[in-house]
Amino acid sequence: MVALLDNAHDKIVVIDDDGVYRYANAAAERVVGYEPSEIVGTASFAYVHPGDRDRVRSTFETVIGDDPGATTEVEYRHRTADGGYVWLRSRVMNSTDDRLDGYVVSSTDVTERRRAEAEHEEAQSRLGELAANTTEVLWMFDADWSEVLFVNDAFEDLWGIPVERLREDPRVFLEGVHPDDRDRVRAAMRELSAGEAVDIEYRVAPDTGFRRWVWVQGRPVFEDGEVVRIVGFVRDVTDRRRREQHLRVMGRLLRHNLRNDLNVILGRVELLKHREEVPTDASVASIVETAESLLATAEKERLIVETLAETEERVVVDLAAAVRFAAEEVRAEHPEATITTSVEEGHEAIALPDFAIAVQELLTNAVNHAETDRPRVSVSTVEEGDRVGIAVADDGPPIPEGEYAVLAGDTEIDSLNHGSGLGLWLVHWLVDLSNGEIRFDCGPGKGNRITMLFNRPPDDPEGR
Repeated sequence: MVALLDNAHDKIVVIDDDGVYRYANAAAERVVGYEPSEIVGTASFAYVHPGDRDRVRSTFETVIGDDPGATTEVEYRHRTADGGYVWLRSRVMNSTDDRLDGYVVSSTDVTERRRAEAEHEEAQSRLGELAANTTEVLWMFDADWSEVLFVNDAFEDLWGIPVERLREDPRVFLEGVHPDDRDRVRAAMRELSAGEAVDIEYRVAPDTGFRRWVWVQGRPVFEDGEVVRIVGFVRDVTDRRRREQHLRVMGRLLRHNLRNDLNVILGRVELLKHREEVPTDASVASIVETAESLLATAEKERLIVETLAETEERVVVDLAAAVRFAAEEVRAEHPEATITTSVEEGHEAIALPDFAIAVQELLTNAVNHAETDRPRVSVSTVEEGDRVGIAVADDGPPIPEGEYAVLAGDTEIDSLNHGSGLGLWLVHWLVDLSNGEIRFDCGPGKGNRITMLFNRPPDDPEGR
């Protein structure tokens, strides 16, 4: 029997009621580094790590006080001959065999398992900290998108949909995707389930009018050649998309305007040169007017660059004060224009501090494009649910649909569709950066009505 125990893989000992070693097999040396003769006759609890000792002693006392044949298991750190510790999982048995003169304890070295568990817990803790503190959405679904295995709280911030709803209905995130992008997203989901990696950008967040762009990378996870999970991340790339749009618009628009205006100037100068005529007041005035138009375009471009590059935080804006400022500026520049304002006092909105520039631009645009020497423009308050804003109306020629369709994203920006002026783009970007909404109601016989809507301040009694 002794030979059989000495060949056992586990450390097997017998301890008496006081916890003193009465027997130890040969495996004791391999497991804890002590020869059996070194520990027999010593107190077993003295080898237990101080942090585990009370728990182990309590477990031992419980089992020996139980019915004969009772067993229990406990894991703890046991000192080794070199002064270190190993983790043991010990099975203690209340033996019914009087010949043993004690209690049998069989111990397995579980140090590697405990180390792996500790490393896994540390990795999980770090992942949890990363997931809790990143602005990116980290997610994991099962292979058929029927169960959410993991998602961090950033999902709600980006999508505007509570994480709890996603866990209850894993496909609810599609409701937060722009309707025009959903087919592409569904196709990407099928590719992932089929084992293909995807890289896609689309619009989300209905509460922002789907103006938020995200970049999504997804990867399938395989086991035994089968897709078992889908993992990935989502990053908000709205600012990058806005900058790209800005560069495309500026590049195409400035090339168009600069080329046209410079051609006008050069053409008139060449005409005067070849005719060898003394410039007339009209020809000089035409050249000066075109040059001033170029300078105005350059100034507006500078303003747009500053607005986009140095975007300030949104603040509470007094709509009435902003409209008064804008109206006074335009009246001073265009005394022939009649600008009436009916913006009620006390209306506030969340917008960029430069909101008045957008109002001023719309008023100036209406005056400049009027078909009469005495243009009339009006500004009034607009309220829609939890949003408030203003509407600028005139009786001038309708703004061509192509001018504002490209702003709303209904038309792609290209060499033919980019809008003809920077003014509406400046207004669009100011409103967009204010998390607002702009609408155009233009048509023959009714002039133009441009509405800008913004969120109310949180403590506004008329708001949420």
